[in-house]
Amino acid sequence: MLIRIVKMSFHSGKVASFLALFDEYKEKIKASEGCTKLVLMQDQADPTIFFTYSEWNNEESLNKYRYSPLFKTVWTQTKALFSAKAEAWSLNKTIEL
Repeated sequence: MLIRIVKMSFHSGKVASFLALFDEYKEKIKASEGCTKLVLMQDQADPTIFFTYSEWNNEESLNKYRYSPLFKTVWTQTKALFSAKAEAWSLNKTIEL
């Protein structure tokens, strides 16, 4: 299993637009082959910072999504709302209690 965490910072006036965009595409993203979980989280201290947490069967599944027309559409629209460059991490789950 591969875990993908992406940190995104938005212009304060663009948060509502991002939330609408995420709501529009969340089911399609979650339905991508190999995606088993998708969570959107908002920073408690700074409401313009969001994280996505997703779980994928493997790196191949994640990459298939990342090179899909769906990702290109979503990412192009999302990037336009950023106040800073996104950060992303791919992780292997080591221990879960």
